[in-house]
Amino acid sequence: MALRFGVYFLSVIERINSSKDVKELNRDELELLCSELREFEINSIAKTGGHLASNLGTVELTVALHRVYDTSVDRLVFDVGHQCYTHKIITGRRDRFSTLRQYGGISGFPKPYEAVDDAFIAGHASNSVSVALGMARARTLNGDKYDVVAFIGDGALTGGLAYEGLCNAAASGEPMVIILNDNNMSISENVGGTSKLLQMMRMRPGYISFKKWYRGVMKQAPVLYKLSHKFKEWLKSWMLPDNIFSEMGLEYLGPIDGHDLYSLEKAIRLARDMQAPVLVHVLTRKGKGCDYAETHPDKYHGVGCFDASTGVLSSVETSFSDKLGDYLCRYAEDDRRIVAITAAMAGGTGIECFSVKYPDRFFDTGITEGNAVSMAAGMAKQGLIPVFAVYSSFLQRSYDMLIHDVSLQRLHVVFCVDRAGLVGSDGETHHGVFDVSFLSSVPGMTILAPASFQELGDMLGYALHDIDGPVAVRYPRGGEGAYTASLVAPESELRSGEDITLVSYGTLINQALEAADILASLGISAQVLKLGVLSPNDFSICLQSVRKTGRLLVAEEVCSSGCVGTKIVTEAALKGIELKAVRLLNLGDGIVCHGTVSELLHEKGLDAEAIAREARELCGSCVELR
Repeated sequence: MALRFGVYFLSVIERINSSKDVKELNRDELELLCSELREFEINSIAKTGGHLASNLGTVELTVALHRVYDTSVDRLVFDVGHQCYTHKIITGRRDRFSTLRQYGGISGFPKPYEAVDDAFIAGHASNSVSVALGMARARTLNGDKYDVVAFIGDGALTGGLAYEGLCNAAASGEPMVIILNDNNMSISENVGGTSKLLQMMRMRPGYISFKKWYRGVMKQAPVLYKLSHKFKEWLKSWMLPDNIFSEMGLEYLGPIDGHDLYSLEKAIRLARDMQAPVLVHVLTRKGKGCDYAETHPDKYHGVGCFDASTGVLSSVETSFSDKLGDYLCRYAEDDRRIVAITAAMAGGTGIECFSVKYPDRFFDTGITEGNAVSMAAGMAKQGLIPVFAVYSSFLQRSYDMLIHDVSLQRLHVVFCVDRAGLVGSDGETHHGVFDVSFLSSVPGMTILAPASFQELGDMLGYALHDIDGPVAVRYPRGGEGAYTASLVAPESELRSGEDITLVSYGTLINQALEAADILASLGISAQVLKLGVLSPNDFSICLQSVRKTGRLLVAEEVCSSGCVGTKIVTEAALKGIELKAVRLLNLGDGIVCHGTVSELLHEKGLDAEAIAREARELCGSCVELR
C-alpha cells in the first residue's frame, strides 16, 4: 500500500499480476510502474542477492513486451535469463519475490514449472533464437495461433550458436521477433567483432514509419508490390546502412532507445505485425536508475546482499576463485609460456588480476567456450601453456573440442574448472555436477580435485609443469573448510579406521571427516581417504582399505552416472575383493534445485549427519557384536 495525501491506496505494481493488467494502464501509470519496479527490485535483491544491473536495464523493455504480448499464451524465450525479474514480477510472482534464489523459493532464472509465462528454462547463453524458431515452426505445423519472441543480449551474441539460430530464422520465413538487448556488456565489457559491429549500426528515424506505410499500401496491390520492390530496396539502402542482420535476410528495426517505453512499444508492435523474422535492436543501459549499479554494472551484475541505499556489499569470504588468480599470477611470473583464457568470466573465475598484470598474455574470447578450447589447443600445439578458467557448467558446451582438438593430440591444456559441485542459489543450470563424468571420458585427461586453498596452488603447479596432456583442476564455489592441509597425491589417508572406509574428495572431505567424528562417538572406527586425483587412478589405497574393513562408503558432490564410486566398486570386483556392504552417496541424476549449499547437501543426504547415518547402517552388524 502507498500513502498519498493521507489516504492509503494500491500502488501500480500491486495491481499487476499478468500481461493483461499491464495493457490496461494509462501513460502516467506506466511511467509510475517502471519507477516502482526499479525500487522494488533494488530493495528485494538487496536482501536476497541476485542479478541487479541486468534487470534494472530492461525494465521498460520488459513492460513494453507485456504491452504487446500475452506471455500466458505467446512464447517469450529469454537468453541466459538473468534479466527476467521484471517479467516474473509482472506475471504474478511479486508476493513471492522475497524467496528469490532461496531454498524452496522462486528461481532467479525462467523456469516453466513456476509459471506458464516462463516459456523455456534458461541459464546458459546464445540458444534463445534457436529455441524460439523451434517453437515458431511447431506453431505453424500444429496450426496454432500465438506469437514467438526471442530476447537475446549483445553479450550472448558473441556465441556462435546465436548465429546458427539467426541464419536459420532468416531462411525460415517464420513470423517471429528477435529482441536484441544491446547494452555493450555481457558480465564485463563485451569484446570482439560483434561488439564493434553493433557500435556502428544506426538507422535513420524515418525508415520505420516509411516501412509501416509502405506495407499498408502494398497489401492492397500485390502486383504493384513486385514492381516497386527494386525501388524499395534502393530506398532502404539509402536510409538504412548495411548490417549483418539484414544481409542474413532478417527484417531489421532499430536501434531503439531501450528506456523510451512508447518508442519500444511502437517498434515491437510493428515487428509483430510484419509477420516475418524481424530483429529489433534496442539500446539499454545496465543498472539504469540506480547510481552505483550504472557506474559499476560489472560489480553489480550478480551480487550477494547489500545496502540498498548505498550499494555497499556485504563482506564476502575469500574463495577458491580468488586464490586461483593469485596462484596463476605467481606461476606466470616465472614462466612466460603460461597464458590465461576466459570466456567472458574474468571476474567470476578470479583471473582479472592476471589480465592487469599480464595483459599481453590474457585472452577474453567472449561467450565462446568451444572457441576458447580450440584456441587453447592451437596455443598448446605451438608451445604455450594455456590455462582456460571456466565454470564447470559452461565447460559442458565444449565437449567436442575437448576430444577432437585437445585429447587426440594429447595437448597440454590446463582447465581450471570453477564452480565444481553445488553452486547454491543459481540452481540446476549452474551446478557443476557433470564434469567428473564427462571429463573422465576424455582420453588422456587428468582430473585433480584440491580440497583446500594451498592444495589448489600446489595442484595448479603440478598441472602446469608435471603432467603431460590435458589436465583439469576442479574446485568449488566459495571458501575452504576445516581441512587446510595440502596432500598432492592420488589418495591420502586422513584418518585410520577398522570398521568402514569413507572416501571423498574436494571440500566434501570436510563432511566425511565430521561424519567420522560422529561415528567415533558411536564406537565405530572409520578410515577416511581423500582422493586428490580422480582420473587416472588405480585406487590402490582404497582397495587395500576395503580388503580390511569390508565396507565402503563413497560421498561425491556429482551426478551418479560416471561417478568415482562406481569405478572403485568395479576395481574391487575385478580384483576379487569381497565387499560386505557398499553405499554410494551422490546427487543422483544431478538435477538439483537452488538453495544454499548446506541446505542442498542436507536435502541430498551428503552432509556429515547423513553420511554418518548411512555408515552406521552399513556397520550395524559389527556394532551389535560389540
